[in-house]
Amino acid sequence: MNPTDFDPSMSVCVPAPAKINLFLHIVGRRADGYHLLQTAFRMLDWGDEITLKRRDDGVIRRTADVPGVPAERDLVVRAAQALQAASGTRYGADIGVSKRIPMGGGLGGGSSDAASVLLALNRLWGCGLSRTRLQEIGLTLGADVPFFIFGETAFAEGVGEALVPLAVPPAWYVIVAPPVEVPTAKIFSAPGLTRDSELIKMRDFATDTTRNDMQATVCAMFPEVAEALVWLSSRGAARMSGSGACLFAAFSSKAEAEQVAAAAPQGLKVWVAPGLDRHPLWAWVG
Repeated sequence: MNPTDFDPSMSVCVPAPAKINLFLHIVGRRADGYHLLQTAFRMLDWGDEITLKRRDDGVIRRTADVPGVPAERDLVVRAAQALQAASGTRYGADIGVSKRIPMGGGLGGGSSDAASVLLALNRLWGCGLSRTRLQEIGLTLGADVPFFIFGETAFAEGVGEALVPLAVPPAWYVIVAPPVEVPTAKIFSAPGLTRDSELIKMRDFATDTTRNDMQATVCAMFPEVAEALVWLSSRGAARMSGSGACLFAAFSSKAEAEQVAAAAPQGLKVWVAPGLDRHPLWAWVG
């Protein structure tokens, strides 16, 4: 979407792309309980869509209910409220979300939705906040939100907020969603979770020498994830994204990925999408 075509008085529909973690190592734990990570984030050219319309009365209104998510807990509402507080704007917004990214899947759906709201409303309201400031606001909402505002494939450290651009080859991904939601807090609190992986340098990153430290724990607790991983691993180098439950495998062509997706067992939701090197709203921040 070209930011020069933007009319702040009109309703706009913006993308909120899914992400995958090409690897995820847990390298320690802070005194406040937050886990320290090393990971590589990559966006997909597939995800949710957010519809926004500026209001002049300062009201933040969600235009459709989300099952199981009350408005006061919805990240898109909280993101808009956080931007209001940070900018002092007099404006509000009507916000609608068209969900494609499964909840509890490790694909960053809620975080991406929040980031797209911050990016779009920053322009719709004329706030003019910098990318760095938006990332700071995003971090108060969730550890993955700063990545989507950063807006490029990235090597991440800390709790996921210390980001450096990362070049990775083009790829088409098969994304598999087992029929289960995995609560992130439950995985992070699991006694058997690996929390002491050795630090690696960004230049040493390679998918064949890394892993997802949460994968074994999730597979042990959720047999549906383990079964889907066995199937996808028979077709390619498969790995879990984030804290699960979704899995992915990379392929060199759309045709190859679609062929694998077409053979998925019944009961699995499957998508095919290319990697996305830059967020569609990246140019909306000066």
